[in-house]
Amino acid sequence: MAIDTSRTFRPIRIALLTVSDTRGPDEDTSGDILAARITGAGHTLAHRTIERDDAGKIAERLNLWIDDPEVDAVVSTGGTGLTGRDVTPEALDLVKDKDIPGFGELFRWLSYKTIGTSTVQSRACAVLARGTYIFALPGSNGAVKDGWDGILAEQLDSRNRPCNFVELMPRLREV
Repeated sequence: MAIDTSRTFRPIRIALLTVSDTRGPDEDTSGDILAARITGAGHTLAHRTIERDDAGKIAERLNLWIDDPEVDAVVSTGGTGLTGRDVTPEALDLVKDKDIPGFGELFRWLSYKTIGTSTVQSRACAVLARGTYIFALPGSNGAVKDGWDGILAEQLDSRNRPCNFVELMPRLREV
């Protein structure tokens, strides 16, 4: 599990969605962290917006980005908890073709190292929707760092060995 520097880095286009009823652009620190990590890794920040905690509205936004040829992946922050307003996983259920269960499992394992058993309250998840990856992270600054640094930085790097999400992209729409 390492970056193979003999391979060429292939940047992808990532849309960033913050899900929140309370955050605006000035308070979106977790979105700021992700935006900096996305561009710092050499990827393109294709879009960035904030949506309220409304599964239908979130699904509408995701559908726009899924159908946008300028978006390869979506990373969201927020709405993955257990409260009544936390509906990001339900929104992903409205658009998904396939679950990527290992993402949530690995996220909680990594998160356990920093927040202990409180990680069971996270419903971080990932899906594939019409050839587009969607990764849903919790809304805390620590959680987005764990998710990006511990999983997405490597899996969205075409040089990562033994395998990565980017190398699968040409085959995601196979039937």
